[in-house]
Amino acid sequence: MTKFLLSLHVLAAILAVGPVTVAASMFPPAARRAVPAGGDGPVATAGTTVEVLHRICGVYARVGIVVPVLGLATALAMGVLGDGWLVTSIGLTAAAAAVLIGFVLPRQDELVEQLVRHRSVDRQKTVRLAMFTGVFNLLWATVTVLMIVRPGSTTGA
Repeated sequence: MTKFLLSLHVLAAILAVGPVTVAASMFPPAARRAVPAGGDGPVATAGTTVEVLHRICGVYARVGIVVPVLGLATALAMGVLGDGWLVTSIGLTAAAAAVLIGFVLPRQDELVEQLVRHRSVDRQKTVRLAMFTGVFNLLWATVTVLMIVRPGSTTGA
């Protein structure tokens, strides 16, 4: 049962978190290139691209709830719920979720709204969004490394 839960957890992480990290990373440059709705410019479809990237982030963020749920179930089955590397991973996962929900998605909302209202986006806002996205991605990368290395683990990894 442990291997099954671990497999589901890893698959969920790849299929749910992966698209969010990629789409969120693509969003700031796409927003910079975007032309306000109804505008004419070299990238007439950029506004639509930004909306699609934002939708991907929102949908997969909600689907991503499955990752920590399966992770906790796996940790319980493995008997490692109190291990330091797991507690740290849980904290970093919570921090990543907070950055996504509190900083990345609202700023994406704001930029999409500006484009829909025929306003160009402020470059400084896309730079700040890129910074928050980078923090989100760095937190997930750290969690991934902790899941693989598992400091203090007796399983040899």
